[in-house]
Amino acid sequence: MADFDWHSDPLTGDTRITANYRTTQNMRRFMRAHIPDFTFSRDFMAWIRANEGITLDAVVTEAKRRTDQK
Repeated sequence: MADFDWHSDPLTGDTRITANYRTTQNMRRFMRAHIPDFTFSRDFMAWIRANEGITLDAVVTEAKRRTDQK
């Protein structure tokens, strides 16, 4: 799945973070569909890249956890 296109391929909760992951508008739309006021931080983007293979459901769960800690 290394050729996954983060700009245009459909994103679902089962989509896994790949080695070529990029924080794209497609990803921003996906995250805001789950967390309306969501914004990416550098720390969170680094966390995503460091966790290759996790699902987008896990990314949303972590984002919610981080939001709850604020």
